[in-house]
Amino acid sequence: MKKIVIASSAKFQDEIEICKKYFTNKGYNVINYPKKINADDLEQYKNVHQQFFKSLVEADEVFILNEDKNGITGYIGAQVFSEMSLAIAQNTVYNANKKIYLLKMPSEDVACYQEVKRFIELGWVEIFKEKIFDNKK
Repeated sequence: MKKIVIASSAKFQDEIEICKKYFTNKGYNVINYPKKINADDLEQYKNVHQQFFKSLVEADEVFILNEDKNGITGYIGAQVFSEMSLAIAQNTVYNANKKIYLLKMPSEDVACYQEVKRFIELGWVEIFKEKIFDNKK
């Protein structure tokens, strides 16, 4: 069974639940995903992020759930960009051969747009081709 991690803003709890069900129904083991935490609790923040990074190392695939946020299409924040970069580094340095998918192409309004565009051009990241959300455009 392939292991997958869902990376996204923790704001997207409803969408994360849909993705968890989708990937579980496809035979994946969803080993980690964003959870809402108290960001002011540094110990909790540290522990959750350490475990998330360990899960990224363990995963066979990473799915970037980059939904629209704050009026920005395909939003990718700094934390998700760092998680995607860790997976890419594992592939390029350690030949990990992880598949890394984006839900959608981010808009040019995303701060890391140029880097993500280059990652796609290099074949390090792919746009997910299957439809997960039936009720979304």
